[in-house]
Amino acid sequence: MECCYWASSLMQLPFSKPFATNKIYYCPPKTFWRVHKSKRFISSRPLRCQKMYVPGFGEASPEAKAAMNLQNFFNYVAVRIVLAQLESYNPEAHEELMEFVSSHSLNNADEFLKQMMRQSPGLKTLALRILEVRSAYTKRDFEWENLKKLSFKMVDNANTKLMRDYVLETSHVEDAK
Repeated sequence: MECCYWASSLMQLPFSKPFATNKIYYCPPKTFWRVHKSKRFISSRPLRCQKMYVPGFGEASPEAKAAMNLQNFFNYVAVRIVLAQLESYNPEAHEELMEFVSSHSLNNADEFLKQMMRQSPGLKTLALRILEVRSAYTKRDFEWENLKKLSFKMVDNANTKLMRDYVLETSHVEDAK
């Protein structure tokens, strides 16, 4: 019910779609309230809310784009883990992987591994190792709940800082030092 705090103000507007696009927006009807015997207000129709429409992402949702970025990041982490492992027990393979990493971009994880598998038998083995490490790290070691908490906290802190800076900038209040 909290996600629809804006619904009552939208219902007062003369149009059914907040923006002129071909997307259909759901503005929940006003909830009818009735008084219970105990003088409490009870909703006879609960508010329902759909998620926001995010324009400009084409064929993929924002979550799919974030998942792709996370996959690229997990590939980077897996390469770093394999490099650290190779450094101590197989310096030749470490050098070969370092050479490959320095000449190929890690921005596209699948393309990076595809090129790596087609280079040499040694790099093919390392690519398979990177795939294993990437999968294991994603499933067992990455702290998904921590990511969610940190994301919420960082967005809230950034929003608060930006709003505070804007208010200070526009209000012309001097520091009381």
